[in-house]
Amino acid sequence: MAWTARIQGLRGRAEERFPVLTEVTSRLLSANLLDAGTRLAAQAFLASVPLLFAVAAFTPNGVREQLGESLRAMFGLSGRSELELRQVLGGSVDETARETGGVVGLLVALVSATSFSRVMARVCERAWQLPRASTRIAAWRWVVWLLALVLFVLLQGPIRDGFGVGLWLGVPLLFLTSTGVWLWTQRLLLAGRVDWPALLPGAILTAASTTALALTARLYIPNALNRSLAEYGSLGLVLTLLSWLIVVCAAATFSVTIGAVLAEEPPLNRYLTKGRPRS
Repeated sequence: MAWTARIQGLRGRAEERFPVLTEVTSRLLSANLLDAGTRLAAQAFLASVPLLFAVAAFTPNGVREQLGESLRAMFGLSGRSELELRQVLGGSVDETARETGGVVGLLVALVSATSFSRVMARVCERAWQLPRASTRIAAWRWVVWLLALVLFVLLQGPIRDGFGVGLWLGVPLLFLTSTGVWLWTQRLLLAGRVDWPALLPGAILTAASTTALALTARLYIPNALNRSLAEYGSLGLVLTLLSWLIVVCAAATFSVTIGAVLAEEPPLNRYLTKGRPRS
């Protein structure tokens, strides 16, 4: 009994002195965020792979080249992994096979992409402890968000290169662009139920974590992909990319949730319209 009372006393004092840390810990544990991040990564992979084949089959050559440039910029692809990408986007497969794969990829992408958007929306809703938005309100938002995400990926190459200026401009530009994307993502997928200023901490934290992972990916991904391809073939490529997506999606999930807590707790709630979602 004495130990229980002491522990409860310590917990009470901790909650009183560090309300933000206590709320963050409680929110992270209650929302099962690692599981949510894993599901988000799985849906992202299921949406991106068939979409890649659809892009390769039906888009103009300029779009395919831009996508290839952006993917190389994102992952620093070289050697066998770059060759695999060129084979998918470069037209080495005959036209009939390409169109057949593109149709299948497009159908699978349409089915899986909405699931990806729904999971991302649920991550934002859990971060802010909001109920699910009705499908009538949210459905078009899922599609718009996915199209914007595809555009953001297509522009990764020029952004990271600072539009020709160099990495010194590309890094801050990537961070600022990512902040804007995550700010808009939360606002869109939450169906406008949280004010813009309150979403800013989550957007900044998510942009910082994903930008850091994006920059370090070039140090790890190329060697990991080539080694996996050499040892396990295409299965190794799937495992490596999925592992990286899990890390990125988990970081985004945790960042959005921590940002929501920071916006709702002192001292930031005094400046961010009290950080409370609108009913």
